Amino acid sequence: MANLNKVFLIGNLTRDPEVRYIPSGRAVADINLAVNRKYKTNTGEDREDTCFVGVVAWGRQAEIVGEYLKKGSAVFIEGSLRFEQWETNGEKRSRLRVVASRIQFLDRLKREPDNAPEKTSENRSESTPAASENRSESTPAASVDGPDIPEDVKSDPDDLPF
Repeated sequence: MANLNKVFLIGNLTRDPEVRYIPSGRAVADINLAVNRKYKTNTGEDREDTCFVGVVAWGRQAEIVGEYLKKGSAVFIEGSLRFEQWETNGEKRSRLRVVASRIQFLDRLKREPDNAPEKTSENRSESTPAASENRSESTPAASVDGPDIPEDVKSDPDDLPF
């Protein structure tokens, strides 16, 4: 009999990622995702369900998730399901969650042009159309495959962190 364990999800983070390091030094990030489904009932009424999914990412991908994502961030996650069981104070517990093999950022990262003065966290603002016009032609405005990547990283695709 053939087996397949593959999951594809698009949703938004319900809280900031939690990144920690296990004793071996490897990073692990716990992500909670809300995935919405809109549908019509037999009576024609519009409904929406939300499914909350726990996701875990490992290694460099976990570090990047912790650095760039925050509550509300839209992501595409590819991975597999894992059933986990443990015992706490004599009580058996279990959960089903997704182990991410690939995470793509669907939100556009806000960046200021290279010649803009550095802003502090108190006066940081959204990118304006004028800021977008000052961007070089080689910098894409947005990418479905992930965030805008700084120019120094773009030079060698093999060095990309995701």
